Amino acid sequence: MITTRTRKIAAALIALTLVGGIAASLPAEAATTATRYVTVNSDGSVKVTPDAVRLNANVSVVAGSNKEALAKTSTSAAAVRAALTAAGIAKADIATQSISVYPEYNYTQDKGSVLIGYRGSQGFVVTIKNAENAGAVVDAVVAAGGDNLQIQGVTPFVLDSSKATESARANAVKNAKAKAASYAKLLDTKLGRVNYLVENSSPVNYPPVIAMAKASDSEATVVDLGQQDVTVSITIQWALL
Repeated sequence: MITTRTRKIAAALIALTLVGGIAASLPAEAATTATRYVTVNSDGSVKVTPDAVRLNANVSVVAGSNKEALAKTSTSAAAVRAALTAAGIAKADIATQSISVYPEYNYTQDKGSVLIGYRGSQGFVVTIKNAENAGAVVDAVVAAGGDNLQIQGVTPFVLDSSKATESARANAVKNAKAKAASYAKLLDTKLGRVNYLVENSSPVNYPPVIAMAKASDSEATVVDLGQQDVTVSITIQWALL
């Protein structure tokens, strides 16, 4: 029993010695390649002209009762809806954002809060897919709603950013590779295979200013579309050779 156990221990020691000898004989580069890498963050952007406009509008009416306020609001909303339809806006692109009716008060120092009526309102979000027609749609809505209508926002945006996003991705990868190659050169090494790539975000940056103005030679409303940046942010890691 003792002889057999001794032989097993000796065989194990010989095996460990051989493995250690093989590991010691490997080049230093082979032992460290797996742990040598460079990780970079990069953005890629392309400028695009918006192809659609988002219109936020609200009709609001004050009347003597809740019922009357809501009824008059519905009448004004129907006129706005009809104007949108006549301007070529599809029903699917007209969405009610809110409907409300509530008592409205006027406050004075001598009388305090005095009920002056009931205010009804209905808000709309409208997608104008033909951006060049946005100014005409705004004018039609204002004409239909009259003084009961408030325009709360006119915002150009990119309806389909898939092509622009693809181009932005290509720019992001190009920029990342240039940055990583620069680091590799500084470290006197070369880029190997890509270990991983993570897309952090692909946003469309909307302009901060509402883009609506009056043309100097006309009473027609003009919506200035401008340009927007479609940006993709990525993180890539390369192995270093």
